[in-house]
Amino acid sequence: MKKNNHDDDEIKFVHDSSLDYHGKIPLRSSTGSWKASFFIIAIEFSERLSYFGIATNLGMYLAKVLHQDLTTAIKNVNYWAGVTTLMPLFGGFFADSYLGRYTTVIGSCIIYLMGLVLLTLSWFLPSLKPCAHTSTCTKPRKIHEVFFFLAIYLISIGTGGHKPALESFGADQFDDDHIKERRQKMSFFNWWNCGLCSGLILGVTVIGYVQDHVSWGAADVILLGVMAFSLVIFVIGRKVYRYRMPNGSVLAPMFQVIVAAISKRKLPYPSSPSELYEVSKAEDNNGRFLVHTKKLKKFSKGTKSMENCNSHKS
Repeated sequence: MKKNNHDDDEIKFVHDSSLDYHGKIPLRSSTGSWKASFFIIAIEFSERLSYFGIATNLGMYLAKVLHQDLTTAIKNVNYWAGVTTLMPLFGGFFADSYLGRYTTVIGSCIIYLMGLVLLTLSWFLPSLKPCAHTSTCTKPRKIHEVFFFLAIYLISIGTGGHKPALESFGADQFDDDHIKERRQKMSFFNWWNCGLCSGLILGVTVIGYVQDHVSWGAADVILLGVMAFSLVIFVIGRKVYRYRMPNGSVLAPMFQVIVAAISKRKLPYPSSPSELYEVSKAEDNNGRFLVHTKKLKKFSKGTKSMENCNSHKS
């Protein structure tokens, strides 16, 4: 009877170190899997829509509105793209070490929205418009340039939190030790890429069309509205998410290993594998730990002998 109760508990609850909204062990039937995934895919769609809607015609905006020469415009686009590419390194570090993935996504969305708000205001607010009196001018006002670049770099920072944290947070909603959820997880990444590509396609087509044929401000309003709506959807799903708590700095263990390896580099190789404090196959129930093996040495010797054979043949 006790064994049956234990089996029922394993089926009913998720035992993968994740927690529910109340900080307790998640109930499988009411958290995670597809119940949570569609909220996450929705905000990924809006983020990709916004990013590619801005990135596609950024050079055109710099040339037509800010009247920058081609070299300067391309340089500024490359600077922005480079910063946007580097930001996920910092976002992923803070998400895994200190903030947690959910908090990182929420914070990134708020920063992203701040950038979109500034971008919209820089077009519609009279004191921030590119030109003071006419719709066209040879040189935009400095205040517009300041607000515009501040806006797009805020969007870069927001993207830096989205890219590393959101997809991992989506993967956290599935239990790898549960056969059904493990299969659903494979399907999740297909839908994830579907949402990502849909946002990309609409960003470079529909948003690009609005920018070219209506106005840049109208496109900014659309992006702002979609992002704000998707953030509301993401927050609504907070009670069905499964959360993983941050484990502290990921750099500290890495440096500990490096220091230990350098300080112990002259120690003799143990005569028995049991002295390596490795987990045996009998003790390793999940099959996730590496056990002691000599295959790498054999491979190295085999490779060396193959090289000798080849040298003799040549």
